[in-house]
Amino acid sequence: MQRTYRIPRPGIAATLLALLAPLLAATQLAAPADARVAIKMATLAPDGSVWDDLLREMGAEWQEATGGEVALRIYAGGVAGDEPDVIRKMRIGQLHAASLTIAGLSSLDPAFEIFEIPMFFRSYDELFHVLDEMRPTLEKRLEERGYVLLHWMHGGWVHFFSKKPIRTVDDLRRQKLFVWAGNDDLVQLWRKNGFQPVALAATDVMTGLQTGMVEALPSTPLAALSLQWFQQTPYMQDIGLAPLIGGTVITVKTWNQLSPDQQSKLRKIALATEGRLEKEVPRQDEKAVTQMKQRGLSLVEVPDQKEWRDAAEQFTAYKREQMEAVDLLDTARRLRDAYRQSHGGAGE
Repeated sequence: MQRTYRIPRPGIAATLLALLAPLLAATQLAAPADARVAIKMATLAPDGSVWDDLLREMGAEWQEATGGEVALRIYAGGVAGDEPDVIRKMRIGQLHAASLTIAGLSSLDPAFEIFEIPMFFRSYDELFHVLDEMRPTLEKRLEERGYVLLHWMHGGWVHFFSKKPIRTVDDLRRQKLFVWAGNDDLVQLWRKNGFQPVALAATDVMTGLQTGMVEALPSTPLAALSLQWFQQTPYMQDIGLAPLIGGTVITVKTWNQLSPDQQSKLRKIALATEGRLEKEVPRQDEKAVTQMKQRGLSLVEVPDQKEWRDAAEQFTAYKREQMEAVDLLDTARRLRDAYRQSHGGAGE
């Protein structure tokens, strides 16, 4: 598949986090009675969002391809809990699959922390190249931990949304910053560098914004619009921090209940869904920026981008000291730099 995307300007946003939606009755999502394998999948993606819609289309195609023997039951919008809850439920068999953000994947395997590093990638092309090259290694690591990677999820490009404009690194230090609860090392890293991290569950973000507990957060425009976060944080930085990626995984135990033919069909359909997300999410992110600007969002120009890149390099150095999978970080950097050099400094 040819990929030619670049970071949309004036910037794309980012966080596939979602608020706790009203609890759906199990009967509403019941699988067909004749389905031999009913797969229960959870996601924080908002109900009715592009991510949710494409996952449901994937489920319908799974059912058709297997003659109704495999059915996908989706719990969207955080109804199954935050990602730590979802992962716990997969481990005890209450759920069989999940579409996770990078934070969720990192809790399964710390190697995925590579993709949390700010400004490590400058374009979608760089990201896709590294993902393609490292996919076999990452799939194997996940399988060793009991999960099969079905496809990557793409969320857009992350920017800071805030209650007050953020132009300098010190501006960010002055605002209380949302970070994902459960990653104490990351919280300490932010604090060590003079920031004010506030650890919350993804499902508590809106409450945190409304009460003033949180004043800034990293998000994609599409997520900020879908979840109405931008109404509480009407300023968006015009430089991108990182691509928001995630992945859809299924437990090995559930996967092994499927025949090889069924596995092949499901994987093929899942990869096609990945391709649709690669094309559709950047496009919708751009539209989200336009819509939010029409409703009062202000884009904040950053006068000194070098300051932010230097801060990102310092963050990477600190992160490298903490990472378990340092060898994979070095591999990702080597692949990225080689791609960048062969494409004339792509994304610069």
